[in-house]
Order: sequence, then C-alpha cells, then structure tokens
Amino acid sequence: MAPDPTPAAPALDDPEAVAPVQDPVASGHTDPEAVAPARERAAEAARRLDRTKLLAARLKAAGGQPYLASALYSLTVVPSLGVPTMGVDRHWRCYVNPGFVEATPVHELAAVWVHEVAHLLRDHHARAALLVPGYRHDHQRVNIAQDCEINDDLSSLPSGAMRPEMFGLPDGQLFEQYVPGIPAGHRHHECGSGAHGRPQPWESSDAARVSPVEAAAIRRQTAQELRAQAKARGRIPAGWRRWADEILQPTVDWRRALTGAVREAASWASGAVDYTYQRPSRRGAAVPRVVLPSLRRPMPRVAVVVDTSGSMGDDELRAVLGEVAGVLRAVGIGRNRVAVLACDADVHAVRRAATVGDVVLAGGGGTDMRVGIDQALKGPERPHIVIVLTDGYTPWPEAQPGQVRVIAGVIGEGGDDPPSWIETIRIPLETGAVGR
Repeated sequence: MAPDPTPAAPALDDPEAVAPVQDPVASGHTDPEAVAPARERAAEAARRLDRTKLLAARLKAAGGQPYLASALYSLTVVPSLGVPTMGVDRHWRCYVNPGFVEATPVHELAAVWVHEVAHLLRDHHARAALLVPGYRHDHQRVNIAQDCEINDDLSSLPSGAMRPEMFGLPDGQLFEQYVPGIPAGHRHHECGSGAHGRPQPWESSDAARVSPVEAAAIRRQTAQELRAQAKARGRIPAGWRRWADEILQPTVDWRRALTGAVREAASWASGAVDYTYQRPSRRGAAVPRVVLPSLRRPMPRVAVVVDTSGSMGDDELRAVLGEVAGVLRAVGIGRNRVAVLACDADVHAVRRAATVGDVVLAGGGGTDMRVGIDQALKGPERPHIVIVLTDGYTPWPEAQPGQVRVIAGVIGEGGDDPPSWIETIRIPLETGAVGR
C-alpha cells in the first residue's frame, strides 16, 4: 500500500528507519570465504553510519518540499561501503556510504535525498530501457543525462553534481533529450539500477522493497500533493510541475501505440492461413496418386503512405519514418516487405526502401491521402497493412478497403480525426532522434 499522504516523520532513532545489517547468505553470497568478509563490511557500514545526521537530512528535504514526503519516507536506507556516495535500486532501496554522510553537510545531504528519490519518481530505469540500443547500453552516459534532468531544479547539491550547463545544454529538458549531448566516455558516480536500470555490485536483494504497484501509487500520490501545493503557493520547480502533469494527465507514447497497432495487425494478417499447392503436404504420401495441399501462413506486407504536401517538413517526416522503420523491424517485418509511397494530391514516388535515406520525399502540392491509399492497394502485392503519415489535413476514404488494416500516424495536433475504422495515433511534433 502507498504510505499516508502526510506521514509523520519517524523518530531519528527509529529502528525501522534504517534497514538491518544485510545477511550475505540471504543475498546469495554462499561462498564460505566471501560470507564472513561481506558480513563484516555490512556490519561496519551500519556501525559507522551517522543515522541521526542522515535522517535529519531527510527530514529537512521533506520539510522543504512537503509534496515529496511520502516518496522520501518510502525509501529503505541500506548502509553500504560499496556505494561511492548514495544510490537507489529499482525497488526503492537507498544505499548510503557512511563516509559520504560524514563528509557532507546536512543541507547538501537533503538535496541528495531529493535527487535520489527523483530517479524513482520519474521512473528513470523504465524510461532508460526504451532508449535506442546505442544509448541504452551506455549506462554512464544515461545516468549523467538523468542527473542533468533532475539537477537543473535543485540547489545546494554537493560540488561536482552534473548540470546541463556543464555540457553546453539548456535547462528544462528530459534526459532523453540530453543523452546525445553528453560526450561518450564521461565518467561519474553511478546512481544505481533505480536510475539507468543496470544493477550494481553494491545493491542488495533482501532488504524491504516497494512493489511496482506500490511505486505507481506513490508516484500518483506525490503528483497530487505537488499539484495541491502548486495551487496553494505556486512555487514549484518547472521540472516537477511537468512531471506531475504527465502523471495525472498521461499522454500515450506514440511509439508504443504504433508498435502495438502494427503488431496486432501483423498477427491478424499472418493468422489468415490458407491452402497452397506450391508446397504439397507431407501427408500426401499416405494417399497414393492424390496431391494434398499444405497450409501457408502469409508474411504481412506493409505500405507506408507519406504525406509530402507543402505543410509537412522533411526533417519531421524523416524522423517519423525512422521511428516507423524501427517499429516494423521490432515486429519482425523485413524491409523487403515494405513499400513507401510519397503522396500529396498525387503519388510521386513508390519504392521499397532499405533505409530511411532511400525514401524520396517528392511532392509539395495539395493533400489527398485517398490517392496514396488507393495506389498502395493497386500495387503488384496488395498490402495487409497501410500506415499513413500525415498532418491530418486530408480527406479520407469513406469505407474500409476490404480486409486491409489502415493505421494513421497524425503528426501534430491539427487536422480532423480520421474515420473510426482507421486506427489513429497522434505523433507530437517534438519527435526526437533519440527515440524510446
């Protein structure tokens, strides 16, 4: 269950406020030579940790930003000599180095508390898993970008904290937008699997944890507390206001929606099993002089109709096409089964595109996507799925073209909604190159 919206702060000497010494055997360290030293290190970390100072810093953080109190008091403190400073795992455990606590003033520790819980509230580990592989596997780079997203709203952090201006980047962006601007190979302390998603050696497996359902409830409760305070006082950092709006009024990630739509349509198309004599059935040997047909499962064919009218920008189109290509690859549709048609009021180019760079975005006149859809259906190989990328300012066919599934990716917020038989996905104009 999610904690009470306004939990009472535990006493600074509350035994429940800090996790007990971790048992290395319970954590999976069964090597007899490793168990004793691990136990000794865990006991030493617990003995050295200044609990009063650490929990005073959490109390200060909750007092300064009361809308974060529920989340802050949901963290389980785990003393550790392995973590360089402080870090979190995806189960809402906060690992704390006693030496770092000793060397850091309370007001800076309070900011670090807010920093660490922000990784979890903003679901950084789940978002990191949606990055394209070239960025997703560079955990240091991702972690630095995540720190930049958080720290532009924080003051009083210890020296050396990552901020956007250190890389010539503007404040107020999401970490997905920061990643391309972070130099590869830049090293910094990692914040744990609660940030970039990769478990660290110092993370435990047996301390108290917060379940995904509880975490979702904590995020929503925190967003509600934040919005209530914003209405009462109005002084909330911009990054937190944006986060609360996203939690309470979520927008569907168009990439996920498109992937789901294409996957479902592809499954439907490949399920249309039919008989064929091109490859006779192996069971025919049991029936002399009779040729039995075999069952054939068709591979889905896709046509992508691209609106190249004057209202569409080439950069936006290429960015979206790149995302669509990734979606098709993700659902197992090879590039040799995808035809791309450039269309305004007429079809100007039709080709099978191996890469986004092969697509010819000719046109620039009026807009009528009906022409492109019709041309796609008249091709030598009738598609099972037609994906239309447009800004929405176009007429649409009056009825569904037979058994063909039509998916519209409408770029921007303009234009009328397509007919109900077309699955419609709105694509924001801010589509970035990083992807998710």
